[in-house]
Amino acid sequence: MDPLPAVLGAAALLLLLLAARLLLARRNSSPRTAPLSLLVVAGSGGHTTEILRLLSSLSQSYCPRHYIFADSDKMSEDKIRTFEQKRAETFSNSQFTLNRIPRCREVRQSWSSSVLTTLYSILYSFPLTFRLKPDLILCNGPGTCVPVCISALLLEILALKKVIIVYVESICRVETLSLSGKILYYFSDYFIVQWPALKEKYPKSVYLGRIV
Repeated sequence: MDPLPAVLGAAALLLLLLAARLLLARRNSSPRTAPLSLLVVAGSGGHTTEILRLLSSLSQSYCPRHYIFADSDKMSEDKIRTFEQKRAETFSNSQFTLNRIPRCREVRQSWSSSVLTTLYSILYSFPLTFRLKPDLILCNGPGTCVPVCISALLLEILALKKVIIVYVESICRVETLSLSGKILYYFSDYFIVQWPALKEKYPKSVYLGRIV
């Protein structure tokens, strides 16, 4: 088995640890060893598979894990349940929640109508994000991550909670960013790409090679 993907994946996870340290440094009243609440945005297709590969290397310090996915995405729900069941065999105190939000854009939906559905998804996401109050958000490109991340930004604007956003662009994006990536490139705290061509076009990004 080629160890390179695992090594590069570990490098990406180090980035998450740096984000965690930054967050913990801002906590004057909490112990530095406190667990970090992680919100993970899953998506249909290969998005959920890729994000679960990243999560498989995370320690139990990222707990609880709150998953958000589109209400019509049954496949992601099944994958997450299977993943967490296997994880529970290693970590007996493993904690996670499953949360659904309206899909912001369906396949073949017109762009004009998708604006309205996206706004509705944001309105639905905000009270959920406010209730969960995650320390970190990890996402990799499904459209569902946009309303979730915007909700997290609103929490910061309203001085309710600072949430660190870590965006990992999908491995299938070689030369251009996904629509979600183009939006969140400007708002994420860490923006990770897996191909050098993207790093050249988007200097803010962090290139770590293939990590999934």
